[in-house]
Amino acid sequence: MLLWGCGPYSFTGVNTTAESFQVNFFRNEAPIVEPGMDYDFTNALQDLIVNQTNLQLVTRNADLIYEGEIVDYRVSPMSATADQRAAQNRLTVSVNVRFFNADDPEQDFERRFSFFYDYPATAQLVTVRQAAQDVIFERITQDIFNETLANW
Repeated sequence: MLLWGCGPYSFTGVNTTAESFQVNFFRNEAPIVEPGMDYDFTNALQDLIVNQTNLQLVTRNADLIYEGEIVDYRVSPMSATADQRAAQNRLTVSVNVRFFNADDPEQDFERRFSFFYDYPATAQLVTVRQAAQDVIFERITQDIFNETLANW
């Protein structure tokens, strides 16, 4: 009886009356376009929500809608050696997200989420790209999930 009075709740921390969600395709509009990253990000966000909630993934008329663009993909030197060479590089990815909640429009927002991956300057980006993308997408998708569904 105590849990019944608390409203909709799950042990993943999701507190919503929504039953469905959709993730529209996140186009890659970054100045540097990494082929396939748009599909990978869209799928990563869908997979996270499917795996951490009981929400049903649909292609239209969802209670919760996620959409946006990949807006930045850049590599920058992070630290230098004694002879002024880069010792470490940082790959940063930023995603602009628009979230719509049909049940509670006051929760709608548009926000940028970013994360990075540091790697040795001696390594080529192509050799660390997949590992970097996995780490970055895991963090960004979890941040989006927390912002939209985790009402701790």
